Amino acid sequence: MIDQRDQAIDAIRKKLVGKKLTYNEIYAVMDEIAHNRLGDVLTTYFTASGYSKGFSKEELYFLTKAMVETGEQLEFKGIIADKHSIGGVPGTRTTLIIVPIVAAAGFTIPKSSSRAITSPDGTADDMEVLSKVEFTREEIYEIVKKTNGCIVWGGSFHIAPADDVMIHVERELTFESYDKIIVSIMAKKVAFGSNHVVIDLPFGKTVKVHRREDAEVLKEKFEYLAHKFDIHIKVLIHETNEPVGRGIGPILETRESLRVLEQTPDRPLDLEERSLRLAGALLDLCIAKHVHEEKIKGQFGNGYGWAKHLLTTGKAWEKMKEIIAAQGGDNKITSSILTSRLGNYCRQITASTSGSIKTIDSKNLTVIARILGAPNQKGSGIFLNKKIGEPFKKGELLYTLYSESMYNMREALESLNHFPFINI
Repeated sequence: MIDQRDQAIDAIRKKLVGKKLTYNEIYAVMDEIAHNRLGDVLTTYFTASGYSKGFSKEELYFLTKAMVETGEQLEFKGIIADKHSIGGVPGTRTTLIIVPIVAAAGFTIPKSSSRAITSPDGTADDMEVLSKVEFTREEIYEIVKKTNGCIVWGGSFHIAPADDVMIHVERELTFESYDKIIVSIMAKKVAFGSNHVVIDLPFGKTVKVHRREDAEVLKEKFEYLAHKFDIHIKVLIHETNEPVGRGIGPILETRESLRVLEQTPDRPLDLEERSLRLAGALLDLCIAKHVHEEKIKGQFGNGYGWAKHLLTTGKAWEKMKEIIAAQGGDNKITSSILTSRLGNYCRQITASTSGSIKTIDSKNLTVIARILGAPNQKGSGIFLNKKIGEPFKKGELLYTLYSESMYNMREALESLNHFPFINI
């Protein structure tokens, strides 16, 4: 009888030449990867095969199911909400706003977040600015019991462990296949017990998904998997040509989110609006299953109205402080305190002529932010003083670079000619 390792290797051979795999074959691969028995080379072959050949819908279901079943799972009762973005858009830190809004509404929202793969930072990197993000399953239960929500790193215990190994491969190669994005997201949702999910799916020339047609295909696959796992889902597609918000990098992006929660005059209104639309869509899904649906609709109209109420009255900010404290952070933190923690090496880039910003290249923006030190250097990154359509005069500030290292700053300044991220 063929052993599991041999079965996994045979499955990888089949996938490399474009053949479809059975559940048992995919399970063998996922189990070997999850327990670090396959090795880096074979894991890379399998990860790359998904990028070049893709997977059928049935294979996507098998992959998701196997990823979940080869790791630990969380179980919560009732309506379990979640939101996830496919990523690829730097400076769009909506999760830190959405989770406290939904938790303040009384719904359970245990958020499993990722670290950066191809971006300057992931949600887990940003939440780590405020609190710990690595917890055991029992600790997560306790945090959620206290606050209704959490924002934790999914790789801190064995939730879909094969996914985290494959992410390590992708991080080195700086790419993700569309199918792998879908499986990675849905495996974490299923493992965390989520049954009401909103997916943020941006597309644009310089983000992960370039065309609306591709976004529609991804949406269909998300909906297929959601149906297979009995999850209520809403996929929101929108064109994105620049960051939502102005900060790029862990502290800068976290500061933007806190400004929205604090409702400061200098908060990024585009980030606020995107967060409200996503939170509203998620609350709409949850309201539809709530015993007080009519009362809620009568008071707030819809999920968006409820989300806005929770944000503008400060209830979401109070909830976020509860979550920060429950995760071992300082609940007296503010956006102004975060400003004092930015990298000591700062360079302001001014305009050599008058004009306006025509385009922003998210890929090049990511390259420069990572050269500056993000995400490992929390205080490194870029602040966009001007965005698309905003006019400026000669000598006016366009953007500001931050780094915790003089070497990184020097390298970033030298790289701007090769990776320009604004077009004027």
